Amino acid sequence: MELDEKAEEILETLWIRTEEEGAETIPLDELEVGLKDAVVGQLLLAGNITVSKGEVGLTARGLPRAANVVRRHRLAERLLTDVLATSETLLNERACKFEHLLDRGLDDSICSLLGHPKVCPHGKPIPPGRCCHEDRRELQKVVSPLSRMASGESGKIAYIYAPQAAKLQKLVSMGILPGAPVSLIQGFPSYVFQVRQTQFAVDKEIADAIYVRLVEAEPPGEGEQKEEQQRPPFRHRFRFRKRRRGEV
Repeated sequence: MELDEKAEEILETLWIRTEEEGAETIPLDELEVGLKDAVVGQLLLAGNITVSKGEVGLTARGLPRAANVVRRHRLAERLLTDVLATSETLLNERACKFEHLLDRGLDDSICSLLGHPKVCPHGKPIPPGRCCHEDRRELQKVVSPLSRMASGESGKIAYIYAPQAAKLQKLVSMGILPGAPVSLIQGFPSYVFQVRQTQFAVDKEIADAIYVRLVEAEPPGEGEQKEEQQRPPFRHRFRFRKRRRGEV
């Protein structure tokens, strides 16, 4: 059963309030609708919500459908930010309109194109889709984790996914920031990449956290000539590693 935009917005609100904020149900008037409104009847008929004593909740059938709406909205935000460079002031408004254009199946294509992002531009998790579990790679990506780049590929850092604050602060303190130019030098045994005039050697966990907006390769010879002209006299190497027991 197809739902209209208002119905999908209600599902989105319910998912955020229950799954992310921990509420079991929310008051009907918080959704700015009444029990007799057509949109409520539509969701009840589809088996997506329950209404009891003025409180609304998601059903087992409605939960994955609501998660898909949230997924499409946050993927739209990611696409608008990383590919279309949409400003923050227009981001949510355009994402709200764009999410309704992402039919099932198209959202998986966008997700694969963006390298299966884990968070939206505001740092909120993007519910995974089937493509994330299947790890589809048939589309040419415009955004990719550093760990999936090929040696010699380059681009600009789109964003960093680092749930641990200490890890994020360490990367930022060394100049690994969104917008910084980056190129992968090698992918084995560790990931060696260059940001401006500094090289870093990191493990896969760190390389997975750095998402890069890829750029097309330069014609043969041009890149080598440019690199020769701009090659810095000294390069510093930093290596991330886990601390051993007892090490400070």
